[in-house]
Amino acid sequence: MPLDFWNLLTRLGEAQILLPAMLATSAWLALRSHKPHAALWWAACTGVAALLTTITKVAFFGWEIGYAPLNFTGISGHAMFAAAVLPVLARVLVADRGPRRQLAAELTGLGLAALIAWSRVVVQAHSPVEAVLGFVLGAAASFVALRRMHAPPLHAPRTLVAALAAWMLLTPAGAPPSQTHGWVMRLSVALSGRDEPYQRWMMLRDYRQELQRQGQPLPPFFNGPMVRGRMRPLD
Repeated sequence: MPLDFWNLLTRLGEAQILLPAMLATSAWLALRSHKPHAALWWAACTGVAALLTTITKVAFFGWEIGYAPLNFTGISGHAMFAAAVLPVLARVLVADRGPRRQLAAELTGLGLAALIAWSRVVVQAHSPVEAVLGFVLGAAASFVALRRMHAPPLHAPRTLVAALAAWMLLTPAGAPPSQTHGWVMRLSVALSGRDEPYQRWMMLRDYRQELQRQGQPLPPFFNGPMVRGRMRPLD
């Protein structure tokens, strides 16, 4: 696949794209069923996953808590949000269909989330372990939400489905750049009192120096494009 495809696909994991779709579907679900607990379970599970993701990022940017041997600086928010939102979104929209179609919808949403998680590696925004952990955390959130929310068998109106489809297809190309990464970095600096956020290249620079002092070889990812191409030189 060309890089332009992955650059568009990866934007489907942005909170500014997924959360409005989630809120619109949750509002319809709560109003139509008169049982807001289903939407609340979805929001609660996604919120917990988002909080855990943010904690790992703040811990790294503010307090240098990462794991250099795996090139880990924090859980991928794109992968997490995609896996937490898309399977539930797809399941709610076919809640009035049979169990097989409902399961197929869940797996389709999960499969798309997996592609979005992989796109974070392809576009060199995250290391593989960061993308995998984001996907696993989001999938766990959607699994709990689906088992606890008991979405009523409502028929999703065509207007809702069409609006969501248009939103998901058009916003990746037209939405402004996401600001969440910058917000988390500023929050980390404010909470920790640092002059500037700790960054991946700093962690890898220190890790390389430590390995060189010990006479140990560098891990293979040091020769990968994420280190060589998209980061400040390690020297």
